[in-house]
Amino acid sequence: MYKKILLCFDGSREGRLALREGARLAQITGAAVILLAVVETGAGSALAHAADVGALAQQQTDFKEILDEGYRRLSGMGLSPEVHMEFGDPVAKITQVANAIGADLVVIGHHQQGFWTRWMSRSVAAGLGDTLGCSLLLAQKVVEDSELFHND
Repeated sequence: MYKKILLCFDGSREGRLALREGARLAQITGAAVILLAVVETGAGSALAHAADVGALAQQQTDFKEILDEGYRRLSGMGLSPEVHMEFGDPVAKITQVANAIGADLVVIGHHQQGFWTRWMSRSVAAGLGDTLGCSLLLAQKVVEDSELFHND
């Protein structure tokens, strides 16, 4: 069913749920797992970019730790994830990586948004639904340890 699953992980509670649900699907289907974190960068001027170099370096360090956590979690579940970090717009980067690796499924966490937030800015899930050439799972299911850590 799935041969390559792209797991998008940001270290949040929702991201951890998505990681577990995507990991379980990979266990069931025998799919390869690619773990991705996207460091969102603004599209400001060169001057604004130079001022944000320190902040970007800190974000990169934070996301490296998040990816390390995701890698440890997936390895503990018997998977061998390939790890990627990208910089830029999450929708564009997730779509780019999904296309480049030939993903059959992209798994992201569902972040609750209020009416005004949803109205003011487009959600990543909505953007991905319009741009991906593969299936998208907006993960919300709680996957128990008993489902992840057992012999099939």
